[in-house]
Amino acid sequence: MRSASHSNGIASHKDIGDLSLDLAARAESFCRHFFPDGRKCGNYWQIADTSGAQGQSLAICLKDHGGRKAGNWTDYESGEFGDLIDLLHAHKGNARLGQTLNHCRSFLGETPVDYPGGQFDAARISPAAELNKRIARARNLFGIGRPVFRTPASAYLQGRDIGRFGPALRFHPTVYVRLHEDGEVEKHPALLAKITGNDGVLNGVARTFLDPRTGGLASFDNPKRVIGQLFGNAIRFGAGPPSDELIAGEGLENVLSVGTALPQHDLASCLTANHLAGFDPPPTLRRLWIARDNDEAGERAAQRLRARAEPLGIPCGDLVPETEDFNRDLQRDGVHRLRARLQEQMRETESEASVS
Repeated sequence: MRSASHSNGIASHKDIGDLSLDLAARAESFCRHFFPDGRKCGNYWQIADTSGAQGQSLAICLKDHGGRKAGNWTDYESGEFGDLIDLLHAHKGNARLGQTLNHCRSFLGETPVDYPGGQFDAARISPAAELNKRIARARNLFGIGRPVFRTPASAYLQGRDIGRFGPALRFHPTVYVRLHEDGEVEKHPALLAKITGNDGVLNGVARTFLDPRTGGLASFDNPKRVIGQLFGNAIRFGAGPPSDELIAGEGLENVLSVGTALPQHDLASCLTANHLAGFDPPPTLRRLWIARDNDEAGERAAQRLRARAEPLGIPCGDLVPETEDFNRDLQRDGVHRLRARLQEQMRETESEASVS
C-alpha cells in the first residue's frame, strides 16, 4: 500500500483503501452531498436504494459503532452491501471506475487523477469492483437455472393465478442466501428473474425464495432479493417482435398479473416503486403504460417516471388496480374482469389524448 501524502489535511495521491477511509471519515457530508433525498436516523443515513430516492431500505453507517464501520452500507431489500466507493459507483449507473474515483476525489477537494491509457485495474484493487463481481455472479446463477415448467416456481406463480411466463424466468432448487448479515449461508429453492437493460444485457437477477412445503414465499425475512444492478433496468417479457408499446410496473407478480390479462403486450417489471420511478424506457416507444400499485408510493413513482419519459416524446398512461395491487385484482375478480378494466383504462387514456 502506498503511503498517502497530505496537504492541508486532504490526501492527494493515495490508493483505493486510503480513499475509502477518507470518504468514511466524512460519511455524513458525503451522504448529504450525493444523496440529499435521504434522511438521518440515529447513526445511519437512510435511502431507498442506490438511486438515492427517499426510503429506508438502504442504510449507510455514519460513524464507527458496535463493530460497524463508518461508510459501510447494506441494502436490506436486495442484500447488496459495500463501502462509499461501491455506493457511488452503483449510483452513477455502473460507469467506468475511474470516473467514480474522480467524483470521490473531487468531493474531497482533490485534483482528479488520470490513469495511464485512461484505464484502471478495478478487478485487482478496487472495492467498487464488487458490483461487477455481483453482476458476474448473477449471470452465472441465471445460466445454471432450469426452465420453470413443472417446478416449484411455476407452481408458485400458478398458485397466484398467474399464467404469463417467459424466458426471463428460471428456477434453481438450491440458491445460496444469507438470512442475516452476520449469519451462515443456507440453500433454498428460488424463482430466478433476469434483469436487463434496453440493450438486452443481463445486469442482475431477482431471486424469489420459495417454501417447498407451502408452495408460497419462504418464511424468512426479505425472501425477495436482487443480485447485480437493478436501477434503470427491468425484468422483461415480450410477446413476439419488440413492440412500440410497453407496460412497466412494480412487483414481478403484479406485472405478470397484468400480462396474464393482456398476453399480447410487452412487459417490464421494475420490482419496487422506487425502481419504477428510475426505469429507463426504450427510446423507440410510442406509448408507455405505467401499471402502478394503488398507493401513494405507486402514484409518486408514476409521476416521476412520466416526468422523465414525456420530455423524450413518450406519452404515458396510468393503469391502476381496484385493490392494493394487480395480483389481488386477478385473484379476486378473475382474468376476464381484470382484462376488461385494463382495456377500459387504456381506451379512456387514448380518448383523452386524442381530444387534447
